[in-house]
Amino acid sequence: MDERVPEPPAFIAAHLPARAAEVTTALVHYYRAEMARMSSWRDRLDRTSNWAFTVTAALLSVSLSTPTAHHGVLLFGMLLVVLLLYVEGRRYRFYDVYRMRVRQFERHYFGQLFAGAEGGEEPWLKVLAEDLRHPHFRVSLRLALIRRLRRNYVWMFAILLLAWILKISSPKLQEGTATADTARPVTTIIANAALGPIPGWAVIAVVALVYIAMVVGLLSQRRRPNEDEVRV
Repeated sequence: MDERVPEPPAFIAAHLPARAAEVTTALVHYYRAEMARMSSWRDRLDRTSNWAFTVTAALLSVSLSTPTAHHGVLLFGMLLVVLLLYVEGRRYRFYDVYRMRVRQFERHYFGQLFAGAEGGEEPWLKVLAEDLRHPHFRVSLRLALIRRLRRNYVWMFAILLLAWILKISSPKLQEGTATADTARPVTTIIANAALGPIPGWAVIAVVALVYIAMVVGLLSQRRRPNEDEVRV
């Protein structure tokens, strides 16, 4: 007996909206979805910044509260903040995609609607449609890191650097030294910067190179005019 497997039912594609009211409804629901995604990624950015602030405050209190605390605690704090900056830079790239889409709606749709302007050709919808068909990051990871560094992290790195310099140069914050806060020779400060078998001059050189790279990155960024950009 010839038994054949029944063919699956043909796929019926969903009909695209044709009337103006249906298009408006689709736009409104899509705007709400993009707004929710943008808010979600913005919340992730804030969480990472809060972690960095917490780490900075905790390690500062540990390192500067007692002379027995090693200055390596502050170096470890710098490393953690660098890691958090990298994580936040990656999150910022996702956030920037959804922010652009929301801004397209706010500027070209709701802005025109509230101003009472007539419609006509809407090239921004073509741009948005192309971005939905072929989504891509709008900023590089380097630019995302620089932006987050400029907004928040530059202050945390500056505080950690000042605390580290204070830790290795102040006698009151060094274990087994006199309590008098007298001037110290440069050689002693360099010796205090040693980290295990790594000599002090090498540690200072690495820290200096990291901070010089940050400064160069901040100064090398050239802001391009973008009327849709929102400072975050």
